[in-house]
Amino acid sequence: MSSIIELLHVSELKPPFSREEANDLETQLGRLSDLTIYPRSITAARRSLFFLGRRDPSKGAVLSLSKGSGRGTEKWLGIVSYEALPAFAGSEEFVEFEEEDLVLQVCPTSHANAEALRDALPFTAPTVLGLEKSFGFGDRLGLATPGHVRAARKHDMLPIFAQQSIREMTRTDRTPEEVMDDATWGVFEEGWRGGFGADADHLMTTDDIDVCVEAGFTFYTIDPSEYVDNAADADEPATLEKKVEDLPWRALDAAPAKLRDLYQDQTFDLGDFSLTFDEESLLRAAAKYSRAVAHTAVMYRHLAERMGAEPFELEMSVDETETPTTVLEHFFVASELRRLGVEWVSLAPRYVGRFEKGVDYIGDPSTSSGEALEEFEESFAQHVAIAEHLGPYKLSLHSGSDKFSLYPAFSRQAGDLVHVKTAGTSYLEALRAIAGIDPELFREILAFGLDRYETDKATYHVSAEPGKVPTPAELADEELTSVLDQFDGRQVLHVTFGSVLTMRDGAGGYRFRDRLLGALEADEEAYYDVLEKHFERHLAPFDEER
Repeated sequence: MSSIIELLHVSELKPPFSREEANDLETQLGRLSDLTIYPRSITAARRSLFFLGRRDPSKGAVLSLSKGSGRGTEKWLGIVSYEALPAFAGSEEFVEFEEEDLVLQVCPTSHANAEALRDALPFTAPTVLGLEKSFGFGDRLGLATPGHVRAARKHDMLPIFAQQSIREMTRTDRTPEEVMDDATWGVFEEGWRGGFGADADHLMTTDDIDVCVEAGFTFYTIDPSEYVDNAADADEPATLEKKVEDLPWRALDAAPAKLRDLYQDQTFDLGDFSLTFDEESLLRAAAKYSRAVAHTAVMYRHLAERMGAEPFELEMSVDETETPTTVLEHFFVASELRRLGVEWVSLAPRYVGRFEKGVDYIGDPSTSSGEALEEFEESFAQHVAIAEHLGPYKLSLHSGSDKFSLYPAFSRQAGDLVHVKTAGTSYLEALRAIAGIDPELFREILAFGLDRYETDKATYHVSAEPGKVPTPAELADEELTSVLDQFDGRQVLHVTFGSVLTMRDGAGGYRFRDRLLGALEADEEAYYDVLEKHFERHLAPFDEER
């Protein structure tokens, strides 16, 4: 059994402790620091012991400082060493242990200390993930990472723990730094050393890129959906011809004649099938997607310049568009990106069928669910063939939350060339936990969501009918979570998250946010438990032994 004194002579990062060792150190460090220690966080490195702990609020705060997000959480970084580490800001005191004089630092979980921790313990910093299959765990509250880690630990997809779009950051009053820091502290709390990514999601401008580069993100999802011309699917040939003539040819480093030379009447062999562009299909693909390709290339070059020698990964996403990306269009987009020198790790087409937020896959209403899944898998297999032929690169499933019926086909066809992205489902599981912790708060949020839904749904592809959702008064406490298992109720609560988290009360404070976060922080195991169970359902279909 390692003692604290022995561990303070370790310079390199020591492997994780056994449960018995961690529990023993938890007791010793708890006595030194007067904190309740998270045993998985205890780390020996740099001739120091690092750990995360909580203090019972009734005992008073360790410092007058609180977490950088301003929530006043009682989690603190502890460091025991022979000499204080100057990179960390907090209280310092001398303590005696086994007749040795040591320094105890107790530091707030602030942005500055998160940056220092990422430098001191690199496993708390994000990295690039490459072509291994991966899973994005969006966290709109900043509290979910420990629950995500517990699920990821049981499965074999590489995780992205820091993931949020600029749009979501605006709707939740969070910054890129807060998203990154919350993931860092969660990874540290759970002692996750398996590596993780950080996804700056749905970036539309170079300004979006800049703020996320400053925060240290490693994965950048470019969203050129504003440049996708959905009308091209139905335009007359003459209209398509004019649209193609007016494309930004300088940015595309081409001209209409060059495009015809590259694609028109060319047949591309992809093994089990081949693709051929006639004049109309080429014009349609170019009119629909060339501006999006040009914008992605501009964003990529800006990102590459900003990142310099630092490694990064790029994803292109055209999933939030009105019409599906045909197999021919996918081939065109990927070919054009490659021609323009863009390097990317994953691509998110708009697949066939409906991908609504927070609910399972919805196919063509005129077909049975079995037929819809067959149609999806047949189309998806061809998308995979293109990704293998022109890459390889991963195919990304956006609005990937709760698409349980699709996961087997996605895994079966793509193997490791798959990335799944989730976001709002972790927020919904927070509400599931709240239904048990504070039923009255859940009722208030449900009533508010029903009132806000018609306004907040404007930017989402959803079809819930609020009239089908039970009102709070109709439900006993033990029935509240049933709303989260119902299609309409789940979507109503999903799309109103931004209003719930940012709505102010009459006194200028938050109407729900502080109560929601406070309840989850006070009973964090309830939240971690529902997250772990929920994401095991997401991850299991992608396991090697499936």
